[in-house]
Amino acid sequence: MTMMIFGIPVQALMGQLLVGLINGSFYAMLSLGLAIIFGMLRIINFAHGAQYMLGAFVGYLLLTHFGIGYWPALILAPLIVGLSGMVIEKLAISRLYNLDHLYGLLFTFGLALVIEGTFRYFYGVSGKAYTPPEMLTGGVNLGFMFLPIYRGWVVIASLIICIGTWLLIEKTKLGSYLRAATENPTLVQAFGVNVPLLLTLTYGIGAGLAGVAGIMAAPVYQVSPLMGAELIIVVFAVVVVGGMGSILGAITTGYMLGIAEGLTKVFYPEASNIVIFVIMALVLLVRPAGLFGKDA
Repeated sequence: MTMMIFGIPVQALMGQLLVGLINGSFYAMLSLGLAIIFGMLRIINFAHGAQYMLGAFVGYLLLTHFGIGYWPALILAPLIVGLSGMVIEKLAISRLYNLDHLYGLLFTFGLALVIEGTFRYFYGVSGKAYTPPEMLTGGVNLGFMFLPIYRGWVVIASLIICIGTWLLIEKTKLGSYLRAATENPTLVQAFGVNVPLLLTLTYGIGAGLAGVAGIMAAPVYQVSPLMGAELIIVVFAVVVVGGMGSILGAITTGYMLGIAEGLTKVFYPEASNIVIFVIMALVLLVRPAGLFGKDA
C-alpha cells in the first residue's frame, strides 16, 4: 500500500523535495556569488547568469575538445571563469566603483548579452548533453524514493562549497582583509595591503562560484547559452529575500526557496513558477531589507 501525506503519495512528495533541494543548491551557490560581489564591491552583477553558463560550457568544451573529464573540469572551470572575471574587473568594473550602482548594472547586463550572444552564434540555442562521471551514475533505492547519486552529490557538494565560502569570508585573515578593503580601502592601503588586488580577487571569487555552479549543473540540465538567462532573475529574487549583500542570507534563502518551489509543484503546480516572487513580495512588505539584511 502506498504511503500518503496530505493525500499525496510519499514518493511524489520526496521526489519534489529532492528537486527543490537540487534547485536550491544552485540558487544558493549563485546567490552567494552575487551577495559577495554586491556586498563587498557594491556592483549589481547581471553577468552572473552568463558566468554560470560559461562554467557549464567550459566543462563541456574541456570534455569534447580536450578529453578532460568531470573531476578535473570541476577545478578548471571555476578557475577559468574566475580568472576571466578578474580580467573584466581589472579592465572595466574597477572604473565603476565611484559611480552610481546603475552604471555597474548596465555594464554587466551588456556584458551578459555579449557572452550569451557569442555562444548562441557558435552553438545555437539547442542544449548539449554532458554525461556525469561513471562513479556518480545510477541511484540508490531508499525505500520511500529512488535517489540518483549525482543529484545527491550536487546537494552535498553545494553545502560544502557554501559553508566553506562563508568560513573563508567570515573566519579567515584573507576574509577580514577582503571585508576591510571594501569598507575602508584608504585605511587598509595605509597598512601596506594591495587593495585593488583584493577587489579583483573578490570579483573573481564571485564569478568562480557561478562557474562551479555551472559545471555542476551541466549533467543535470542541458548545457545551453540560455541557461543563465533563464535562472538569473530567480537568483536575484533569492538575493533580495535573503538581504542584498548578506552571505548567510544568500545561502539560507537559496535552499529555503528551492524547497518551497519544489513543494509548490506538489500542492499547487500552477504557482510553482511564481512562488519565489510571491515570497519576495511578502518579505519586502514586512522587512524591506530582506530576512538577513541590515536596515538602513
